[in-house]
Amino acid sequence: MSTITERLGNLPLGKFHWRLLLIMCLGWAFDAMDTGIISFVLPKLIATWKLSSAQVGFVGSVGLIGMALGAMLGGTIADYIGRKKVFAATLIIYSLGTGACGLSWNYESLLFFRFLVGFGLGGQLPVAITLMSEYSPTNYRGRMIVLLESAWAFGWLAASIISYLIIPKYGWEVAFYIGAIPALYVFYLWRAVPESAMFLMKKGQVDEAHALVSDIEKQLGVTQGQKPSLAEMQTAASAPAFSVLQLFSPQYIKRTACLWILWFCIVFSYYGIFLWLPTLLVKAGHDMVKSFEFVLWMTVAQIPGYFAAAALVDKIGRKATMASFLLGCAFTAYMFGSAVSVSDIYLWGCLMSFFNLGAWGILYTYTPELYPTEARSTGVGWAAGFGRIGGIAAPMVVAAMITGPDKIPLVFMMFTAVLVIAALDMIILGDETKQKALN
Repeated sequence: MSTITERLGNLPLGKFHWRLLLIMCLGWAFDAMDTGIISFVLPKLIATWKLSSAQVGFVGSVGLIGMALGAMLGGTIADYIGRKKVFAATLIIYSLGTGACGLSWNYESLLFFRFLVGFGLGGQLPVAITLMSEYSPTNYRGRMIVLLESAWAFGWLAASIISYLIIPKYGWEVAFYIGAIPALYVFYLWRAVPESAMFLMKKGQVDEAHALVSDIEKQLGVTQGQKPSLAEMQTAASAPAFSVLQLFSPQYIKRTACLWILWFCIVFSYYGIFLWLPTLLVKAGHDMVKSFEFVLWMTVAQIPGYFAAAALVDKIGRKATMASFLLGCAFTAYMFGSAVSVSDIYLWGCLMSFFNLGAWGILYTYTPELYPTEARSTGVGWAAGFGRIGGIAAPMVVAAMITGPDKIPLVFMMFTAVLVIAALDMIILGDETKQKALN
């Protein structure tokens, strides 16, 4: 007799999965859009509010502080009250927070609203990836999660387009107001997204979990499984609550260490590069509109990066794909830092973006696979939360290093070293999880 987990893992990929993926992708894209808008607003605020480099760095960092707390709390709470509730609540928080940024009357008020945005974003991402992982068939889970993460590129692309078209003509405030629109999406999301059947089983809600999976099986035209046995019900009902301290137990310490190093390095490089990129390009002598165009093309390059990772992650495995993308990003970051001509900036910037965001897709695939259902959101949330410390530090480190355009190569040499460390971490500490069933 198949368990609920086995029934879900053995399902054929079908309409239910693609519909859930699309719903999750829209939420993910809204996350990226609300995150990306601030990077395009910053050059305008520097001129309007006469902000120093340190102040600019802290605008990026305060959002990451919110994301760290949101990820840790959101992930932990989702293992107690469910994935769906936390997903909906955090969507409302970050959307309304982004709209409120448009009402900012000074630097301090903007910091407060950016913290709220970060808190909502940080809480949603680990929960969304956990829910999608728990519904994805085992043989397709890697590519499904990478495709979900690919929605980040489309959201950042939307932020680029909104900023490119809106900020020069209508001001930075309107760009933030547009970022509040996703709050309306929660009404549809609440009706359309099911709670995780694996979560329901762990909470002893066996009948609900069985009914959910039976309905999915019916939608996909496969033979419906039998109701869980008494033994399975007893096992589910007796599943103990997972403590955060268990992440450091002998059973999980190697996995936790591997993930926390990975998250720190990847988040550090991403936010250090992309939050500062428009400003760095302006400092290097390009005007604001031209810097937006650079970032727009680099954002477009993220999309094939995700698709390449999706194609490889279930074929050659998580370890080989992740290490390859991280080393590719390290090399292209070094080349981008020394690029002078417009064509070189486009080439190496697009390749850097290709590899960096492909690595992100693999990271989100890999993280939930290392923990059991009762610990999955907690494990993902705390790894993401620790990673945000890298994101908090990166904008401030870049701010301290940038004293003129001649320092830009040094900044990207630093990012190269960080990405090489991440690749070695995956090679040495990482366990392969390709096509392994969740538990």
